[in-house]
Amino acid sequence: MDRRLRARSGARTLRCATGVLLGELERPVKCLECRAPRKAWKEDYRYDECGFRHITLAGVEVARCPRCGSCEISIPHLEALHRLLARVLIEKSTRVTGDELRFLRKSLGWSGSDFAKHMGVAGETVSRWENDAAPIGLQADRLLRFLVAQGRLTTGYPAERLVKIDPKKARATRVTLIPQNEQWSVRAA
Repeated sequence: MDRRLRARSGARTLRCATGVLLGELERPVKCLECRAPRKAWKEDYRYDECGFRHITLAGVEVARCPRCGSCEISIPHLEALHRLLARVLIEKSTRVTGDELRFLRKSLGWSGSDFAKHMGVAGETVSRWENDAAPIGLQADRLLRFLVAQGRLTTGYPAERLVKIDPKKARATRVTLIPQNEQWSVRAA
């Protein structure tokens, strides 16, 4: 069976799974494969395409063709959905799994080697984390969550600075802070 996932960015072919029928929609839909009329309805859908299991989307539109068996799933607001999934993952109380780590890394827009540089580890370490061959360390897990949480909220601290931190030197930072217009700012040295 063929299944298509529709989103604002276009469609891509996916394999089909069975959902839980919630109710039929009123508008007719034509099959993208054979152009036969098909009906659409709302189903609960297991969203394996995000890269990890146990994610169910409640009440998404599904259209199945009775003639050729193809299936199309329409997932609205895909980017917002992925941001919400990332937030759920960084707020969980246990360490992230390999699949979850891969999803979060991709949400940052980084390749495995880019991620390794930002985390200060070897590329092989990232591979072991993502394949669950080795658990991610507690400090690395916390840093990942911080990077994801700050990814869309701040522009004042580019993540590229993390790569430039000297791992051998530690030096106390002297800072003078001054209040200005009900906010704090750093006084130039």
